[in-house]
Amino acid sequence: MDLRQRVATLMPGVHDELAELVAIPSVADPRTYPPEECARAAEWVRGRFAALGFGDARLAETADGSLAVLGTRPCADPDAPTVLLYAHYDVQPPLDESAWHTPPFRLTEVDGRWYGRGAADCKGNVLMHLLALRALGDDVPVHLGLVVEGSEEQGTGGLEAYVAAHPGQFRADAVLVCDTGGVAVGEPAVTVSLRGVVGVVVTVMALEAPLHSGVFGGAAPDALAALIAVLATLRDARGNTTVPGLENTQTWTGAAYPAEQFRRDAGVVEGAGLLGDGTVPEMLWARPAITVVGIDCPPVQGSSAAIVPRAAARLDLRIPPGTDPGRAEEALVAHLRSAAPWGVRMEVATLSTGAPFRASVDGAAHRAVAAAMTDAYGVPMTALGAGGSIPLCTVFAGLSPAPEVVLMGVEEPRSLIHAPDESVAPGEIAAMALTEALFLRDYPAALQRAGR
Repeated sequence: MDLRQRVATLMPGVHDELAELVAIPSVADPRTYPPEECARAAEWVRGRFAALGFGDARLAETADGSLAVLGTRPCADPDAPTVLLYAHYDVQPPLDESAWHTPPFRLTEVDGRWYGRGAADCKGNVLMHLLALRALGDDVPVHLGLVVEGSEEQGTGGLEAYVAAHPGQFRADAVLVCDTGGVAVGEPAVTVSLRGVVGVVVTVMALEAPLHSGVFGGAAPDALAALIAVLATLRDARGNTTVPGLENTQTWTGAAYPAEQFRRDAGVVEGAGLLGDGTVPEMLWARPAITVVGIDCPPVQGSSAAIVPRAAARLDLRIPPGTDPGRAEEALVAHLRSAAPWGVRMEVATLSTGAPFRASVDGAAHRAVAAAMTDAYGVPMTALGAGGSIPLCTVFAGLSPAPEVVLMGVEEPRSLIHAPDESVAPGEIAAMALTEALFLRDYPAALQRAGR
């Protein structure tokens, strides 16, 4: 039985295992979800990989308190290359559960797709690894390393700090970072560009306490109006980011992303325009983008005729490769402070920073993945950028000797990661598992052809 047949034979069991993992609400935020759920997910992952020959599979506590699943599986050839497999088991919170058409923590099949929080990001990729290794059985001609982290979605840097403190545990010739995906179902891709991130909370204070808007309005400074004025300076009329010091004219030379396809993928309402002066790929992958992801102010229902004394917003700045996150943070903070009107008091607190990443595309691992994807899907692989951030990639790339980092996975636009109704196409799990199995089988030969 060849690898394709083995994957097909094993696929029926994937649904039940993914259902088990999705049912664990492993949101790595102890303020809203009990940390025991993340520990339960970590142990689920550890046990599955231990059963596949990772005899030293263990849980390692990182600096942010999260648990990373680590392990190794050596092969018979001591001179064989090492491939490190990466995924994460933590998930985004479900947000507004009433916006889901299916229960967020119960894997549900609808029209051939599997719905549930983490079904694609990134528990589907955990199952992809398991399926690939089961298809290969004992015939794995490389040494394997494993790291499945537990706080990727929170961006608190626990695993990044752990890798930096224990570099010897992560030495590899290639790292498969499986937390991205293709442009559409059946259209395989590797991600070659990741934006970095700067997250801040800006707080405006104008009054000691709320004041009657009829008695004091017109002269008393309004914190919410001041915050709105500040936020309005972050984009121009076309939607381009307008923070001085952040380059906003970079171009994209990889795969195209037609505007109409993006409108469908993003669910843009009829009549609404797309933002920015660049193409869709340039705005997504090559230029800075700032988003207001949260705001503290009185809700409409229950509000009173009062001037708001204090208001705050959480901002998410994504920065393209070539932009230093420290300088981007300084530029953003300086811009926010300079935009504050009426002498109101402002505080800016940085929540997180992460460096952008640009992958090498001329190494043996990249070529072997390209061949494996073409074989698995029957169509050539393309190269994409990603608007999201995986700061760990820069940490891996900084190891000595530096491994070749390949980003791929089961996600695609219809997966709606981070949003209600997240889902995965089971065919993508099968095709990407086959891709991974073919890569692991053929990577040593690819290295030999490259003279390594």
